[in-house]
Amino acid sequence: MLTLTSASSALTLFPECKTQRRRFSISAAADDKFPSFLPKQMEEIKDPFARKLATRIERLPVNVSFSEKSIMSSCVKPLIQSNQNPVVLLHSFDSSCLEWRYTFPLLEEAGLETWAIDILGWGFSNLERIKSCDVASKREHFYQLWKSYIKRPMTLVGPSLGAAVAVDFAVNHPEAVENLVLIDASVYAEGTGNLAKLPRAVAYAGFNAYQHMLGTFSFSLCEKGVGLLNLCSSDSNVSILKSFPLRLYTTFLAFKGLSFDTGLDWIGKLHCLYPWWEDATVSFMISGGYNVSRQIDQVMQKTLIIWGEDDQIISNKLAVRLHCELPNSNIRQIPDCGHLPHVEKPDSAARLILEFMQNHSCQKKAQLAPTEEVVY
Repeated sequence: MLTLTSASSALTLFPECKTQRRRFSISAAADDKFPSFLPKQMEEIKDPFARKLATRIERLPVNVSFSEKSIMSSCVKPLIQSNQNPVVLLHSFDSSCLEWRYTFPLLEEAGLETWAIDILGWGFSNLERIKSCDVASKREHFYQLWKSYIKRPMTLVGPSLGAAVAVDFAVNHPEAVENLVLIDASVYAEGTGNLAKLPRAVAYAGFNAYQHMLGTFSFSLCEKGVGLLNLCSSDSNVSILKSFPLRLYTTFLAFKGLSFDTGLDWIGKLHCLYPWWEDATVSFMISGGYNVSRQIDQVMQKTLIIWGEDDQIISNKLAVRLHCELPNSNIRQIPDCGHLPHVEKPDSAARLILEFMQNHSCQKKAQLAPTEEVVY
């Protein structure tokens, strides 16, 4: 069984794959060396898995048409060079590659060439000179990063809003995506709704921005009786997205059985501390956001749908709908699990991803194997 604490017990599903392995040992070392571009508050994070993965975050130059200079783009590169196609991990709305702190080492220990990518506008990239973080910009940026560094068809993994990013990318760049894994996918929200019609100044000033934006990642928290409108005020602004009460509340809503101490270890807020975070968020809000429901039947890649059985943010009825609408998909539920299985149940999430990739690899080999001629 896959485990977070014992590197030696990790499951290798690709024994024929020649890899250069290193152990991903986890310890709460006080002398972790973090990249200088990370917010200084990283030092205050207690989670040893987050601290360990943060030491590996890099910024790579990515050239795009909407910026005169390269965007220094944050990601975690693989330690393993594999003959198999890589697995590339996206994150959910307004998050970062640190979201994969528990599952990333399991995938890597199993022999997979694993990337964790920060979507343009979120994470730890340098966005000081970037004016646009709309869907087209996010897509182009990711494509140029893939073209420059990954260079091979990938298994693309997208949780929550990251699933919409993955669907959009797979439809527009099918040559880059071999197959998909969609986790508690937010693919039926209609973008950011009426917010796209607001002037930029209003988007900054109105807390309705938060409600519509949160709808993109959570489909509709108001249906759960959350009463977020009670938190609105005329002088609220987009910075409320990084406020402690809202981040803490949505964290507890996303997970089942999360301890209070874990909720307080505020890993998800770190990227909000950059001075350009607010501009990037508003740019995405007024752009209209992701609306991929009409693209779903255009996805030709084999797809694994993973869903937390106790997701309180997106109904598992939508998982069934997605399974019915995707031409070539399988669905797996994880019991006793909330909205982000790769954070809450990393063993289960990693196992499902690995088994999916193994099965896909076996099918490819079977298709390529020469058929024996039968002589009568």
